[in-house]
Amino acid sequence: MTSLVIQTAFLGDVVLTTPLLEALAQRYGPVDVVTTPAAAPLLETHPAVRRVIPYDKRAKDGGLGPLLRLARTLRAERYEAAYLPHRSLRTAALAWLARIPKRVGFRDGWPMLYTEVRQRATTDHEIDRLLTLAAAAGGVRPQRPSLLLTSSDRTVTEQFLREHGVGEPFVALAPGSIWGSKRWPHYDAVAERLADRAAIVVVGGPEDAALGQQVVKAVTDHGGARRAANACGRLTLRQSAEVIRRAAVLVTNDSAPLHFAQAVGTPTVAIFGSTVPAFGFGPRGPHDRVVQLDGLPCRPCSAHGPPRCPLGHHLCMKSLSVEDVLLAIEETGALHRRN
Repeated sequence: MTSLVIQTAFLGDVVLTTPLLEALAQRYGPVDVVTTPAAAPLLETHPAVRRVIPYDKRAKDGGLGPLLRLARTLRAERYEAAYLPHRSLRTAALAWLARIPKRVGFRDGWPMLYTEVRQRATTDHEIDRLLTLAAAAGGVRPQRPSLLLTSSDRTVTEQFLREHGVGEPFVALAPGSIWGSKRWPHYDAVAERLADRAAIVVVGGPEDAALGQQVVKAVTDHGGARRAANACGRLTLRQSAEVIRRAAVLVTNDSAPLHFAQAVGTPTVAIFGSTVPAFGFGPRGPHDRVVQLDGLPCRPCSAHGPPRCPLGHHLCMKSLSVEDVLLAIEETGALHRRN
């Protein structure tokens, strides 16, 4: 019977769950996944997924009534096992209410509602931690996330780049984050410095459009043959991932585009401030680089990064220079390989 994975966390967390989906599919066949409507398009094309079940927990599906209705729907599917990577009471309760006989989760979640409990390692990468939920699945253990982008995604992305005069090589920049303390403030300056060597494409959601426009303005104000495009809110998530796939390198904060780049194999420069790679969410490719300020006593300041610096100085990000990031880009070798 089909297994169920319930993952209703942030977009990056959903992408990092794809190796678990692959490991389960190798043993049991494609799985069903309950996830947020925002993340559903990332999984609906994935070969390890049979069906995506959107659950809008923060809007129309909030509250007890929708939770009970979804539990009844899941119960009718007669799943034999549910895997619960998110340490969420709602997630645990959903699997329990659906009467799924095997419920596998982490000890730091809601173990009283699980039938099998795994210890979440504190030092491993998040991918390796999640794979422990499928410890008995056997087979090859994927080490990187994966996304399946469609021919339509490629066509729309090509058209967007062509309309904006962007050819290869280009650098993708992701200046946004839902957590304000994770945002490095100098993407416009990096874009201006890079623009003589490569075109610039800014990726992000509609909420990042103003940041994207600031970057584009820094490039195009100098005139000449420089090219820059603001894709924030203009492309879907998968199309944004296709932009990242085509890029020579992605420069990003500790946010979802980092994990998109890992899934499509693009060299990544990841800028960490209020959080640290040791939390298990950093890049792990051979050409990837991390830019961070070591030795700052107030860092890290929280598990996710607060909306703003608790101390008001934001030194973890403001102390990282444009030269630091440019050096990391050089160390990836990405622009040299594309030229």
